[in-house]
Amino acid sequence: MDPIQYRDSVVKKRRKHGFEALDADANGFDPVWAAREADDSLGDVFVLATVVDGHDGTDADGPRPDDIRTTADAFRDLLVEVTDDRHGSTTPLGYVLFPIPDPDPSLVDAATSYTVARRRTNVFPLVYDCETGTLHRHEIPRLKGRGIYRRQAEDAARLFDI
Repeated sequence: MDPIQYRDSVVKKRRKHGFEALDADANGFDPVWAAREADDSLGDVFVLATVVDGHDGTDADGPRPDDIRTTADAFRDLLVEVTDDRHGSTTPLGYVLFPIPDPDPSLVDAATSYTVARRRTNVFPLVYDCETGTLHRHEIPRLKGRGIYRRQAEDAARLFDI
């Protein structure tokens, strides 16, 4: 599956799971989808998700590990801007997914070792291997912070695993 086909498949899944296109300025991310949901262990969550072009011109062969981190940081900035706490305490979760044919292991490592929690937000960069159909997500830790990571695993499966 090529990255365009993958993105189209994700668009269909996000509608099925109640994610709506973000109307606000998305700081260059397109498309961006949002949902407000209740989670049994996390309380109210505001989820923001996007699929970015794995070949965005930063490198002829696709993104580099630093590009993954920079893009995730920029998506965190967007998450901070659009999270609306007027409904009470909310846990902001962001997913920025890179569909890449046969990703280099350094890209997967950059995504899965990214510091998820910062500035009271949680951003998970994910890598989808378009050739093997493998979604690389963050592992659920054995101890502290399991709820956020478990939620990430569930969201990744329902939105991005094709």
